[in-house]
Amino acid sequence: MNNLHATAAVDPKARLGADVVIGPYSVVEGDVEIGDGCEIGPHVVLRRYTTLGPACRVHAGAVLGEPAQDLGFKDAPTYVRIGRGCTIREGVTIHRATKPETATEVGDGVFLMVQSHIAHDVHVGAHTIIANATLLGGHVHVGERVFLSAHVLVHQFVRIGRLAMVAGASGLSQDVPPFCTTRPMTVNTLLGVNRIGLKRAGLTPGQRNEVKRAFDLLYCSGLNAVQAVEKIRAQALAGPGEELAAFVAASRRGCCQLRADRAAITSDTDGF
Repeated sequence: MNNLHATAAVDPKARLGADVVIGPYSVVEGDVEIGDGCEIGPHVVLRRYTTLGPACRVHAGAVLGEPAQDLGFKDAPTYVRIGRGCTIREGVTIHRATKPETATEVGDGVFLMVQSHIAHDVHVGAHTIIANATLLGGHVHVGERVFLSAHVLVHQFVRIGRLAMVAGASGLSQDVPPFCTTRPMTVNTLLGVNRIGLKRAGLTPGQRNEVKRAFDLLYCSGLNAVQAVEKIRAQALAGPGEELAAFVAASRRGCCQLRADRAAITSDTDGF
């Protein structure tokens, strides 16, 4: 049985699953779908064409499904699609995609902290965490199990690879390769490999060493990106090594660079 507060405004055309809770003064428009077991807090706005998977929790003041902040947007049917088991904290905003029949997408198990913003046409991979007041511009692509710290600014069309960690108050106008971490309060600057994140994600020592070898070829060998990718592939660094190389090879904006005083890193993998 659903539990809808008497002050909630729920359009009869909204599709609600079982055991949905909707708090005081929340607004749910038509063409909204809310999965089983979702809990919608007070003063939440769910605009049309928004879908929430099962077991999501949306906290006070979040606004999901507003039209894209894009001058090319013509109010065509575009969507916000949020996976199962997501937590969306106070004041989060997520905007619809721009072109007809396209979607802004948030994967399963994502945690969006207070006042973070997901712009039009963004893709956020499963089990990613985005901390307070971090802002993603249009068409940003975030891989799975990424951690974005607080007050990060991400330029439109930037890609952030799987298991990357972006440090607080940093700015990104270039891509962050998978498995890497950035330096706080800088622009487009890497610190190295996200060692702790890789261990927590269950990568084996061999896989972590492979990432380190590929990273060293990309950033510490003196080779340019094309040469480094070729050498990684020549050494048959399959799995995560190839994933790192493929990400760099596909970059259109260029990738963040290693901080100058880290360029002397060696390929020693002791303790890695």
